[in-house]
Amino acid sequence: MSGDRQAVGRAAVVALVALALDQLSKAVVRAEISPGERIDLFAGIGLVRVRNEGIAFGLFDGAGVAVLVLVAGAFTLLLAHFLISSERSGLWLPVGMLAGGALGNLVDRIAHGAVTDFIDPPNWPAFNVADIEITLGVALLLLLLLRDPPAEEAAATAVGGERGGGE
Repeated sequence: MSGDRQAVGRAAVVALVALALDQLSKAVVRAEISPGERIDLFAGIGLVRVRNEGIAFGLFDGAGVAVLVLVAGAFTLLLAHFLISSERSGLWLPVGMLAGGALGNLVDRIAHGAVTDFIDPPNWPAFNVADIEITLGVALLLLLLLRDPPAEEAAATAVGGERGGGE
């Protein structure tokens, strides 16, 4: 059980750091950039302060409470899966990143009625630090799941492989 507690603690620390980075970056943008203003950085990438009332990349814009329910449901499922599988090696990192990013955008929805997006690459919708954390968290989670199947599945494969090899 101590391994489970350590994993939960690590995930919580990652989530808190991710949440803090996201909220700090959005606070700076809200304080320094007027809505719609664009600051060009390099290679066509700029900073622009926009409100996103939908989910990723503005999907379901204007869906209001439905977006909150969808996000809360997905977040609950993620946490439940993690708590059931918290002994799984490395799972704490992507879960912490996903949780911190999701909470960062949820805080925006509750406090400001919309998510503040500000990183504006060419030919792509604007996004924020929470979106980066969520995207990296999903990518790491997929890599982890593909690389390291759950213990029960690995054990079943090993038993099946031994039995199959001896026949």
